[in-house]
Amino acid sequence: MNSNPFIIVEVGQAHEGSLGLAHSYIDALAKTGVDAVKFQVHLAEAESSIHEPFRVQFSTQDKTRFDYWKRMEFSLPQWQELKNHCEEAGVEFMASPFSNAAVDLLEQLGVKRYKIGSGEVNNFLLLQNIAATKKPIILSSGMSSFAELDNTIAFLRDLEADFSILQCTTSYPTHPDNYGLNVIPELKKRYNVPVGYSDHSAKTETCIAATAMGAEILEFHAVFNRQMFGPDASSSLEIAEIKQLVSAVKNISRAMTHPVNKSDNSAFSNLKSIFEKSLAINKDLPAGHILSFEDLESKKPKGFGIEASKFKEVIGKKVKREMGQWEFLKKEDLA
Repeated sequence: MNSNPFIIVEVGQAHEGSLGLAHSYIDALAKTGVDAVKFQVHLAEAESSIHEPFRVQFSTQDKTRFDYWKRMEFSLPQWQELKNHCEEAGVEFMASPFSNAAVDLLEQLGVKRYKIGSGEVNNFLLLQNIAATKKPIILSSGMSSFAELDNTIAFLRDLEADFSILQCTTSYPTHPDNYGLNVIPELKKRYNVPVGYSDHSAKTETCIAATAMGAEILEFHAVFNRQMFGPDASSSLEIAEIKQLVSAVKNISRAMTHPVNKSDNSAFSNLKSIFEKSLAINKDLPAGHILSFEDLESKKPKGFGIEASKFKEVIGKKVKREMGQWEFLKKEDLA
């Protein structure tokens, strides 16, 4: 059984509307060991308007955010091409829809599951449509209070939806004070569903810590270089970092599923005989000398004298014979 977290790497809009660049991300990310490569399906007319403001005013080539979403669009055949590429590369193709029209497109592609962005948690129209597909749902909780989540979870449960929840902080990049790692176990306890972590910190340690906190799903953004153009570049991980992160997460996950029995140290018997010590004399002593703490030393290996842990038992006792400096002290040396 694979106990590793399901690792989703988000390309998002890092492709800048270039189909070739999108393919390049698939090639690079498939080599890092992630489970899924995720995109976002934005259909400008269906989800936006000219009144939508920019979250980050990064673009000088797009007059409005509507124009930006329009530039990010791919056609159905292009999306099919990207999905096929993912499958050939051995990773799952995933995408977040931001409109019912986008859900219809993804259904034509035959996606396995749906990821819901933090801004769509209260979009029951969209959730109704996705739940009707009967496919698993991964829900990001970035901008939601527990009260809002309670309503959404109740809505999904009424629809008998199969869902999981990601702790997420909608801040780009997210700083340590706002990671909210403590929310991971709180979500598990409150909703009793699989819980994960969606990261925008641009730090590898965040998802490693989330794994140690019990995250079963990890999601983070990818970019070839954080100096690149785009709204998410500064909150993304670079390819080499992702490879390191995946390895670290698998190591931590393995450690967490292999608990150590601290009551049984039999496996260390040989090492203990090497590293542990025996009592010895730290100076020349005449026969009949009464031992004090100041006369004693501990030397490796164990088993050549009285165990060092029993030093109190020899203090105040006489040595039977003349002893030389650094000799091991044995029971037969004591009167």
